Amino acid sequence: MATKEYPAIWLQAAGCTGCSVSLLNVINPSIKNLLVDEVLPGSHINLRFHATVMAGAGAPAIQVMADTSRQKKGGYILIVEGAIPTAEDGIYGVIGEKDGKPMTMQSWVETLAKDALAVVALGSCAAFGGIPAAHPNPTQCRSVADVLQAKGINTPLVNVPGCPPHPDWFVGTVANVLLSGLPKPEDLDEYRRPKAFYGQTIHENCPRRAYYDENKFAKKFGDLGCNYELGCRGPITHADCPVRLWNSKVNWCVGCGATCIGCTEPGFFDIAPLYEKTSEAALPEEV
Repeated sequence: MATKEYPAIWLQAAGCTGCSVSLLNVINPSIKNLLVDEVLPGSHINLRFHATVMAGAGAPAIQVMADTSRQKKGGYILIVEGAIPTAEDGIYGVIGEKDGKPMTMQSWVETLAKDALAVVALGSCAAFGGIPAAHPNPTQCRSVADVLQAKGINTPLVNVPGCPPHPDWFVGTVANVLLSGLPKPEDLDEYRRPKAFYGQTIHENCPRRAYYDENKFAKKFGDLGCNYELGCRGPITHADCPVRLWNSKVNWCVGCGATCIGCTEPGFFDIAPLYEKTSEAALPEEV
């Protein structure tokens, strides 16, 4: 049985490359398994373009991206990492040239997204604007969803936020597309996040939850107790970090004594100073 190839274009926009670094640290399957082997029996992801990890550069590499969008129209996956600068027609972020003129990140996203099988907005910058879109946002960075909506592009979009996202969230999302097809509306939450990974709050599975229920709050970092009064946003943050853990299941933010900064939520970068108690008004009715 022939292996079915799924071409993928990974476009990096305004960001820090942290989402790519996170994926490169994936443990099971390893990054080698993802790029070389069949991610599922009979299915292989053919990563055609990724500016950070590919050997090619310059015009020939850009041509590969353009050729993929034309030759594999409707059959490739577009992965966008980073927010999209839109001020002054997007000139604050460019990738390569066309006919001697710079091609903006915005124009690439619009061009590639309209002919893709699906778009994955990877990381909070791509999903919600992230830190590049924080106030005052001089380059008018926007999320992938906002850019596509403004142009009337209706290609299926899945948001996989996080700063950075856990590699399992991305691998699981792509594997599910290959295994079961595009997510159904009931598979995603109101922010187009897969419920399989973002269906519960940090607070629901936090090992410090009992302290919260007993009103035992830490007064400073290192104290026993819930870190809510130190700025922990676990009650309003949707992700499975407490049960999935990070770095090959070694630890996670709250596990090492820090707070959850809410990096999978829209606007986490503008909500409030990270180490100030979250407003009671922001909490769900039952936590």
